[in-house]
Amino acid sequence: DAAQCVLIRRIVEDLNMDLNINVMDTIREADGLAMSSRNAYLTPEERFVAPIVYKSLCAARDAYLVKKSSGELPIPATELSQTVCDVLGSEPLVSEIQYASVDNRATFQPLSEVDEEGAVVSLACKVGSVRLIDNI
Repeated sequence: DAAQCVLIRRIVEDLNMDLNINVMDTIREADGLAMSSRNAYLTPEERFVAPIVYKSLCAARDAYLVKKSSGELPIPATELSQTVCDVLGSEPLVSEIQYASVDNRATFQPLSEVDEEGAVVSLACKVGSVRLIDNI
């Protein structure tokens, strides 16, 4: 995930390794759910609603883009994390929201506000009893 990518980049940089790190987009199912071995543990009903995870991240991204296009940046990071939680909270099968965070893209340090450089929005939640993680 995004945190691991930041860590690997930092290790390569700190150790002055002659490597190029190519970070690719998350591979997703057709409905947006991140491909993961954990998905096999979802019941059919849970699997049906699991795309709410990606939808919550997209809602935060879209809220950011609206503010950016109207020149209303910076935006409080709490506004974006609350958007994620609101969307997840609308689905009864989301049994627990463990975190929704907004972090610096390069350092993965928490942000208090998001400016033109953007951020990584990530989450962990349980759909039924299955813990799912994702980021955008």
